[in-house]
Amino acid sequence: QVQLVESGGGLSQAGDSLRLSCAASGLTFSDYGVGWFRQVPGKEREFVAAVTWTSGRTYYADSAKGRFTISRDNAKNTLFLQMTSLKPEDTAVYYCAAARYFGASISGLSRRAFYDYWGQGTQVTVSS
Repeated sequence: QVQLVESGGGLSQAGDSLRLSCAASGLTFSDYGVGWFRQVPGKEREFVAAVTWTSGRTYYADSAKGRFTISRDNAKNTLFLQMTSLKPEDTAVYYCAAARYFGASISGLSRRAFYDYWGQGTQVTVSS
């Protein structure tokens, strides 16, 4: 059984940093592209960042560039999202996900439809 379990969310103030983790079991991340998405009530789940596990190539949404860093620990089958300079608009539930196939370009990892597995999410709240 595949499980993706996020952790590290919580309450922060604007300008703070936070690191999210996603631990995988039942699958080997090296076979997948993996990413982070976020969602606020009433809005669609939006792409944040992704990484191809084997090559380590990364891809970011414009809102994340320069502030967020996606990384992975191959040995621990764990994905991370380091978030800095947090803003109130970063408030959302953050989900990690894994995609077995995402097309010819890493930009495919920004598309929810490619993802096969999702975690349950972790809440990030940023106060002003």
